[in-house]
Amino acid sequence: MNQFDVIIIGGGIVGATAACALGTAGLAVAVVEAREPVADTGVRDARVFAITRASERIFSALGVWDAISARDICAFREMRVWDAGGSGAIHFDCADIGEPFLGHIIEPRFIQTALLERLQTLADVQLFCPAQFSDIEIGENQVTVVLDDATVLMASLVVAADGARSPLREHLGIQVRVHDYRQSGLVALVKTEHGHQETAWQRFLPDGPLAFLPLSGGWSSIVWTLPSAEVERMLALDSEAFHAALGEAFDFRLGRITGSEQRKAFPLRRLHATHYISERAALIGDAAHTIHPLAGQGVNLGLLDAAALAEVLADAQARGKDAGSMPVLRRYERWRRGDNLLMMSAMDAFNLLFSNARPPLRWARNLGLSLMDAAGPAKDVLMRHAMGLEGDLPALARIPEEVSRSA
Repeated sequence: MNQFDVIIIGGGIVGATAACALGTAGLAVAVVEAREPVADTGVRDARVFAITRASERIFSALGVWDAISARDICAFREMRVWDAGGSGAIHFDCADIGEPFLGHIIEPRFIQTALLERLQTLADVQLFCPAQFSDIEIGENQVTVVLDDATVLMASLVVAADGARSPLREHLGIQVRVHDYRQSGLVALVKTEHGHQETAWQRFLPDGPLAFLPLSGGWSSIVWTLPSAEVERMLALDSEAFHAALGEAFDFRLGRITGSEQRKAFPLRRLHATHYISERAALIGDAAHTIHPLAGQGVNLGLLDAAALAEVLADAQARGKDAGSMPVLRRYERWRRGDNLLMMSAMDAFNLLFSNARPPLRWARNLGLSLMDAAGPAKDVLMRHAMGLEGDLPALARIPEEVSRSA
């Protein structure tokens, strides 16, 4: 028998972040991860994360940001967004709000490695890997998890951090609402004739947005949203034809595409759990929600879930309450589900609005972009919210002075 306060199923970025947050707060945590860590071969990954300032503060508070930032990451200081169907455009610059940058573009392997290294230093965290659960019994006062090697773990709470296809969520019987966008995201590493200028670029096209995210060494990671059939055609093109199509779609904003690597695609679906909690169980990250990638918010929402849940559980323990009880878990669900739903709805609205070729809508969205770009204070508020500088943030994601003032 192994007794813990919390058992986390899934040791990916969100699950490991939750484990670090709980472990540093003094809770005993078991992390069950199915896949062994993959050795870092040094090969770049085309899929990257746009990490917000809020997520950076979470990593800093947990003692992993220095290890992440020591790797080959790229800060971006500006963002330029424009509509292929007109003259509307908006430009965000970190200097306008007195910040050194808007965020960082980071490969997942750098974050995962830093988190696993940190977990190994925490006396209250134990990693079971590779391991999967074979059975889970939800009792009145505790959860019993049986692993595939017959190891038995017990805790007050079990947390699903095992991805969009979450076996634990399915085992718990929590339903999800799913919307198939009938689109796929094509990702690749590309070299351009002109440098990316430490800028994230996004062009809205009739079939979906195309983003160029800056990396070191003059490379960019692209995320090109297209109908799934069109993505298959793009994957089949030779390099020369692909570079020509990509350059045209991007309006040659950075000149010609001069090289590319690791072209691949993934289907896009929105998923939202009808509940984030059940008896002695909670969902975080992709197990609870997946979102359209047009604003790069997916992993950042998951990290906020992890930080919020850890804060709620640590507070409950400090007050002598049962951390796995429904009154405690409802606080987490109320905190995060509404915020996540709002972001998901906003991204869907943007996607629909900018994918519509009707002249009145095209005129309205171009006017809206231009007006917002000219409205300095309103644009600054939007920028600060997207960066995670404002909003109902967990303590780990807030500026330390703000945490001190609210304590």
